[in-house]
Amino acid sequence: MKQVVAIIKPFKLDEVREALAEIGVQGMTVTEVKGFGRQKGHTELYRGAEYVVDFLPKMKIECVVDDSLVNMAVEAIMKTARTNKIGDGKIFVMPVEEVIRIRTGETGNAAV
Repeated sequence: MKQVVAIIKPFKLDEVREALAEIGVQGMTVTEVKGFGRQKGHTELYRGAEYVVDFLPKMKIECVVDDSLVNMAVEAIMKTARTNKIGDGKIFVMPVEEVIRIRTGETGNAAV
């Protein structure tokens, strides 16, 4: 099993969720986050005053998938989250040693 973590633009969340559901990803955790990469924020104008926005709003999607779904999940995220503009985000794939469903005690793929 692997944990797939994607940092994407907020307006792409619904498209990414639908794409992951289509390939069989059954659950995910979504968190509103702020951050920056090479983009390094930007300046905005508010009531005539210019100010710097250092941390940009992003969405963090986390899901644990079977090894057989990892490549499809990564491709689905890349295809739907891409705008071809700076700040599209990142995808991280990490190994998961064990998953345990608290309610039933199921472990492994059955718990996902």
